[in-house]
Amino acid sequence: MKSFTHATTLKHSRFNLKAFSIAAIALGLAGCAQLQTVPAGTPIAEVEQKFGKPTITCPNADGTQRMIWSQQPMGQYAFGSFISRDGTIVAMKQLLTDAHFDMLAQGKWTDEQVLCEFGPPAEKVGVGKDHEVVWSYRYKQSGTWNSLMYIFLGADGKQVTHFHPGPDPWYLGGGEGRR
Repeated sequence: MKSFTHATTLKHSRFNLKAFSIAAIALGLAGCAQLQTVPAGTPIAEVEQKFGKPTITCPNADGTQRMIWSQQPMGQYAFGSFISRDGTIVAMKQLLTDAHFDMLAQGKWTDEQVLCEFGPPAEKVGVGKDHEVVWSYRYKQSGTWNSLMYIFLGADGKQVTHFHPGPDPWYLGGGEGRR
């Protein structure tokens, strides 16, 4: 009887842990999704109280700041805003989209600029025929596909040479996670 009780308790514990994990992930995603609805003019102190400190803060020469709340390395979303000199949100925006990544095709981008525009990547690796440093960002390509945006930063890792999306190997067909 003890082994049955122990097995039953273990089974319920696993179920409760799984249910708790799913609930925690859903709440985390809901919190990040709500970041996008923060209106312009909201004091940064209010945003940080509700959503926590940003993942990264980059000061700008004009006295403003760039703040990013990111789900990387595991999540597929990052929200960012410029913060005015008076400490308010200018506009909150989802950063990990095809349209936003297309900014990389304009001009020259340094590793620091990429970091301050998109937040920290999910991974940094050295690969490619030219042994380039590659940063990858998990995101939903076209708002649908589990993908990685690969940003190549040259052998020294300092300047973007090119970028392109590809399937995220952490997901199997049909969106089933295999983490």
